[in-house]
Amino acid sequence: MVGAPIETIDSPMTMQKLKSFATVDPFDGMSSQSPGRAMNLVNGNWVAERQIREDLPDPMTGENFIDVPDTEEIGTFLSSLANCPKTGLHNPLKNTDRYVHLGRVCARAAALLVDEDIEAYFTRLIQRVMPKSWQQCLNEVLVTRVFLENFAGDGVRFLGRGFSNPGDATGQESRGYRWPFGPVVVIAPFNFPLEIPALQALGALFMGNRPLVKVDSKVSVVFEQFLRLLIHSGLSPHDVDLIHCRGERMGELLDAAKDSVRMIQFTGSSHVAEAVAKTVNGAVRLEDAGFDWKVIGPDFDKRWLDYVAWQSDEDAYNASGQKCSAQSILFVHENWSDALLPKLGPLAARRNLNDLSIGPVLSWNNEQIKKHIDAVLEVPGAELMFGGSPIAGHSIPARYGAYEPTAIRVPLAAICEQHFELLTTELFGPFQIIATYKDDDVVALLGLLERISHHLTAAVVSADPVFQNRILSATVNGTTYCGMRARTTGAPQNHWFGPSGDPRAAGIGTPEAIISTWSGHREIIMDQGELPDDWSIPPIR
Repeated sequence: MVGAPIETIDSPMTMQKLKSFATVDPFDGMSSQSPGRAMNLVNGNWVAERQIREDLPDPMTGENFIDVPDTEEIGTFLSSLANCPKTGLHNPLKNTDRYVHLGRVCARAAALLVDEDIEAYFTRLIQRVMPKSWQQCLNEVLVTRVFLENFAGDGVRFLGRGFSNPGDATGQESRGYRWPFGPVVVIAPFNFPLEIPALQALGALFMGNRPLVKVDSKVSVVFEQFLRLLIHSGLSPHDVDLIHCRGERMGELLDAAKDSVRMIQFTGSSHVAEAVAKTVNGAVRLEDAGFDWKVIGPDFDKRWLDYVAWQSDEDAYNASGQKCSAQSILFVHENWSDALLPKLGPLAARRNLNDLSIGPVLSWNNEQIKKHIDAVLEVPGAELMFGGSPIAGHSIPARYGAYEPTAIRVPLAAICEQHFELLTTELFGPFQIIATYKDDDVVALLGLLERISHHLTAAVVSADPVFQNRILSATVNGTTYCGMRARTTGAPQNHWFGPSGDPRAAGIGTPEAIISTWSGHREIIMDQGELPDDWSIPPIR
């Protein structure tokens, strides 16, 4: 059981490295006998708060877990934000040595994460607070390490590349720069405790901003430990602040700091995202909820059957369906349905708590999950394909959900008509809607995809270029996978990850994502040279 401690790392060399930055030991420190303690970082100092959250039990056992600050005093964080100028900690004309310095920090941190025992340390730490399979947790560490490798050396410097255009006269030139916002905020969710806050906070730093980072308190200890690793690798503790607090308190902080915070990057609930946007008058970049769809095209190929079934199971139920890119709804062409649908139940049935291929649902409890399932089953023609019951024989606390992987098949017409809102409501857990369609239904299907309000990830499973283009040209999802190997979930260190169709959309992972999310365009027109012979002639414009 993941809630129990396991053997301590044995390598003296690795333990020496770990002890140089780590304050929480996920192997034997986060148990009922010896709870770990998280700390805030503000103005370059680690601060242990007196008040501790008492509503964050071990997600597997319900026992006393880790002491996470219930921060009330926000004055120091407000003053810290206000101390950063709008021009940032660096920009293309100021403190340019920092671009190179941050590249070196990335190189050192990446080298540490290559160490197998340090890799295991972070993998286990993630698994302790957000229980999912070892491979799913390890993938976060690998994505973060490769991200660091991508921006090591001159990688950060190249993010600041601008351009120039000749002017109207000798000595005149227009120069375009990527300019930081200055004091910014990163708000990250629970489902990717390392990957999301690490990539976004580093992206903010790369472009010259000074971020205040707030991660969901259920998992915030992971980013704290990563931040300690970055500081151990050469990052100044004055470059970033970290706060452990309740969401309501963070809302109060944002309201108090709205005149000094220049931009907020928010990942999480769409409801909270809209509230944050109102608080700061739209100065946000959002990667909010994703009711993500997959369309399996008409070109059935028996050779691909097992693979497509396996990938659909992975997309819907890995991390217990708690990925922002999880497959929420699956549209299957009738050519596939008889062969594909019977395979999905047995694949889902293999998942269990022992290897955490299914685990706690941290934002929905069983009562809420059952209520939604019951409502969907009341839709005319709805059919429970598999699952539909709570998991038995565990010690997961009641505040969290523990449900079997579940799929409900509904008629396509029910989604297109009066039940659209219900059937496109995201249950952030191991649950999906399945519908089949015919060739004559494609127009209705495209209309349905148009109506879905959030456009994060999607997949078009087909080898037919005509069908691919028909779907791709009529949809706007920001990260869309296409081809027979198409999925809805993928690692954002090798491609842009983020929604589309919203001018506030945030990206993550790639140089383009960092540049567009964490910097703005500034134009400086250099106008130098000799005094014009006839300067009374007005300019062209």
